[in-house]
Amino acid sequence: MKHDMTEGPITQHLVRFAIPLILGNMFQLTYNAVDSIVVGRFVGNHAQAAIGICNPFMNVLTFFIVGVCNGISVLMSEFYGAKDEKTLRREMGTSLVFGMGFFLALALCIWILVNPILTVLSTPEEVFSMTAGYLRIVLIGLIFTYIYNLYASTLRSMGDAKTPLYFLIFSSVLNIALDLIFVAGMKMQVYGAAVATVISQFLSSMLCVFYVRRNVPVLRLTRGERQIDRSLLGRTIHYSWATGMQKITLNVGKLLVQAFINPLGVDIIAAFNAVNRIDDFVFQPEQSIGAAMTTFAAQNRGAKKNDRIQKSFHIGMMMEVVYWAFIGTVVFVSSRTLMSWFAPTPDNIMVDLGVSYLHIMAFLYLMPGLTNGLQGYVRGWGQMNVCLISTFVQIVGRVAAAAVLIPRFGMQGAAYCCFVGWTVMLLYEVPYYLIHKKEKFTLKA
Repeated sequence: MKHDMTEGPITQHLVRFAIPLILGNMFQLTYNAVDSIVVGRFVGNHAQAAIGICNPFMNVLTFFIVGVCNGISVLMSEFYGAKDEKTLRREMGTSLVFGMGFFLALALCIWILVNPILTVLSTPEEVFSMTAGYLRIVLIGLIFTYIYNLYASTLRSMGDAKTPLYFLIFSSVLNIALDLIFVAGMKMQVYGAAVATVISQFLSSMLCVFYVRRNVPVLRLTRGERQIDRSLLGRTIHYSWATGMQKITLNVGKLLVQAFINPLGVDIIAAFNAVNRIDDFVFQPEQSIGAAMTTFAAQNRGAKKNDRIQKSFHIGMMMEVVYWAFIGTVVFVSSRTLMSWFAPTPDNIMVDLGVSYLHIMAFLYLMPGLTNGLQGYVRGWGQMNVCLISTFVQIVGRVAAAAVLIPRFGMQGAAYCCFVGWTVMLLYEVPYYLIHKKEKFTLKA
């Protein structure tokens, strides 16, 4: 169902958009989280470590796709807010054809270079073969990830955050069932988890495509529209590349942090994989609130209603703070229970390592909430490079701190370097916002 945000109560629009987006992102995260839980319980720490080594790298690719689609959705939100359906369809066709070609080629290149990549990441010899096999299988699903995210982002640009959620619920439940069948039942180890993920990704993408073709006439592309429109391609690349690089920069930083973790042994690798899963679940609502702010701002920018955008910023930031107060308390109190989900036994050493990390992070989760709110607002104005620069600054600070803190403090050092990264990020973003807010970001997009 389309949702026009250019009229009506601002808070209601943000909440109605953010809640299904939060739920959708949570279900999407269950793909990898369930892999980790099932593999950790039924196979062991070595298999958990193999997935843990792959996940930061796959996150680089997945979040690059998400970032590309987020950038495209800003354009689509603007066209939808301006009631320009013809251009919206041309943008959809351009993004579909160009993006599929790009990500197919990228997946093939990475498939060929899997072993050198794992060598650079200091992958322990005892899990090298297992890790390479898992990574090659999940790469097959990369193109399905793009198709799903493109269609889902397009629906969200029109204010429909509920429909993609339904497809994710279905595919996530299927992923859980297939994990149990392939890993616990058929003893396929990590390879079964990879196959389950690819099948689930394929079905969620196809369901999204079929729904749009049947129920959203404005996006039902004819054969002649499934082509690249050169007049839109440049702007599409500008928006999608900036947001994609922002996501990839963030996750390349995580990958580099992983490289400092890997030499410390299998147990800490497994623990780091588990806490990253928990972090991802915490971060997604913060990011979803920011995404709601982006769609709201972009639609109202297309409709030339700047005052509504400024009001939405204050409401969105308050939502981020309230969420942190809740989730920080939950994580601090439940950290041992959360970590035990990923361990074969409750007294596993990885549980203690994870708890020491989460007790620090519970207090720090406010910082990414603030950065997501700021970036969501700025993206809605089309200022993609600002988000890219701030993310780059954050990663430089985090990786530099990781080189010093992780070898000395282990898992706690990983939390401390997050604090350093978010601090330098806010030191860039907050002054930028204060300087430009009076201009209402009317700079050329």
